Amino acid sequence: MGSFAPLGSTVSLALAAPGSQPTVSVELIQGLLLAFALVVILMPPYIRLLQAAGFGKRIRQEGPESHFVKEGTPTMGGLLIVAVVLGIYFFLRKPDAATFAPLAALAGVGALGAFDDYLNAKTGEGIRALQKLAWLTVVAFVAAWQIQQTYAITAIAVPFVGAVPIEPWLYVLFAAFAIIASANGVNITDGLDGLSGGTVAIAFVAYMLIALLNAPAQPNLALLCALIIGALLGFLWFNVHPAQIFIGDSGALSLGATLAVTALITGQILVLPLIGIIFVLETASVMLQVAYFKTTGGRRLFRMSPIHHHFELGGWDEEKITIRFWIVAILAALLGVTLFLATQPDRFV
Repeated sequence: MGSFAPLGSTVSLALAAPGSQPTVSVELIQGLLLAFALVVILMPPYIRLLQAAGFGKRIRQEGPESHFVKEGTPTMGGLLIVAVVLGIYFFLRKPDAATFAPLAALAGVGALGAFDDYLNAKTGEGIRALQKLAWLTVVAFVAAWQIQQTYAITAIAVPFVGAVPIEPWLYVLFAAFAIIASANGVNITDGLDGLSGGTVAIAFVAYMLIALLNAPAQPNLALLCALIIGALLGFLWFNVHPAQIFIGDSGALSLGATLAVTALITGQILVLPLIGIIFVLETASVMLQVAYFKTTGGRRLFRMSPIHHHFELGGWDEEKITIRFWIVAILAALLGVTLFLATQPDRFV
């Protein structure tokens, strides 16, 4: 792992691939635009294919009544996002130390999510929660172990504190937990048209900037972030209200896991709860609702959880909730990048 310095000098978490250059290539912009264009071009026939195969979303009966009209909307949109990102990246680059884990997480968790989407569309029930968690845990621990071994990580960067020593086994546990939590956080957020796609795209913009500004820079990781951003923007073209397709577990779980892996590789995992504040709030609302319900004998803290449904039942339009959550996500991402820059005072004024 790279060198660390106390606050007041450069705090450097050198998790960049050997030989990486701190220059930004035009390939970054080209990759983003190419991913956007491919998703926009391929999505209409993909939607028709899903409709012909009967891959329609089954809406939970306990959800808001306004969502019943969405019954049958094609799901598994995330599979196309994953395929486009992987296809373009392997065409442009070979996986290196900075991208092997996020690419593996994207593919591995994407496969799990696609199978869950398939079962949901065909039977109305997805993979059992424990089975899903077991597979996600395996992928998370493999990714966490690979990251720790690749960079020989023995410390973790804490904003305004510096490097805090951590045992390798404890880092693997912490990293695996972060990956699982992020995947489920994005998945829980996926409840309104455009909500999860927009917020996770914003989070990847933040980590793309962090990868570019890191010491040393991580251009290959930044390129992967750019491809994900472009693919998500293309997906949102069809996912904004009223959605023509849903991202499904194939997208929400895989992108959430990949986001955490990206944060780990940049060394800025402790900034993720701020950058991904929407995912934290959505997950916390579910946990609080369950705890309050059990401790009060059936009373509810929110009208419905996750919290976006609370606002929906309070009379907010779906578009208003989504756009306001996007605004919060943008502000949180700006604060997260600012926090990252503030821990490197010798490099940025």
